[in-house]
Amino acid sequence: MLPLPNAPLGIIAAMPEEIEQLLEQLHQDPSMEMVSVGQRNYYVGSLWQQPCIVTLARIGKVAAATTVAALIHQFGVRAILFTGVAGGLGADLQIGDIVIAGSLMQHDVDASPLFPRHQIPMLNRSCFAPCPLLTEALMQASHNFIASTLESATAHTPVRRLPKVHLGLIVSGDQFISDKSARTALRAAIPDALAVEMEGGAIAQVCYEYDIPFAVMRTISDAADEDAPGSFSDFLNHVAGVYSYGVVHHFIRASL
Repeated sequence: MLPLPNAPLGIIAAMPEEIEQLLEQLHQDPSMEMVSVGQRNYYVGSLWQQPCIVTLARIGKVAAATTVAALIHQFGVRAILFTGVAGGLGADLQIGDIVIAGSLMQHDVDASPLFPRHQIPMLNRSCFAPCPLLTEALMQASHNFIASTLESATAHTPVRRLPKVHLGLIVSGDQFISDKSARTALRAAIPDALAVEMEGGAIAQVCYEYDIPFAVMRTISDAADEDAPGSFSDFLNHVAGVYSYGVVHHFIRASL
């Protein structure tokens, strides 16, 4: 069954820091309620006059897929928006840049020789494309966030330049890439990949199978190298939530 036009937007992140400001905003809705399903809390209410459900998926592909399935079946969401951080793979990416998924792939899938490497068995594809309309809206929201918020705040955050917004391939796998050899191998295997994380590809597959529109935004927190653990933690604690809140705010407000 397709979601109704007035169905809520599902907003997901993998870590609490990435959505804590959104949850604070959602708690301003007096009708907000929390629904617990499958050891996850789903916060149902309105953000800027739009019905939304915000939830923490936790880390990894299975956790993300489980959460999306619940949003589809239990809550009948009209679309999925994933926001969070990622490691940078593209040569021109810097910490603080925003990557909007133009496509997503699971880099750790390898059922060869039965199927080509990276291809999802029995789906006949390795890449999944987000909804073009949602992706374009997310791109514009990211640009608006940078223009309206970060231009005056750059000097007061760990980001020392205005971030750029990129559109391209994001790859996912159940591993935190944090050394140069793994990063080099990943770039050699998938040269077009801009960013690496642990959830987006699974979300894309579930949404594809259920024909649910989705979009994915990732902010670059580290370079997926030996410095990644420190860079990741610093960015997560000080910046990730600001980006998620700001971009989602512009995304939703533009739909009013």
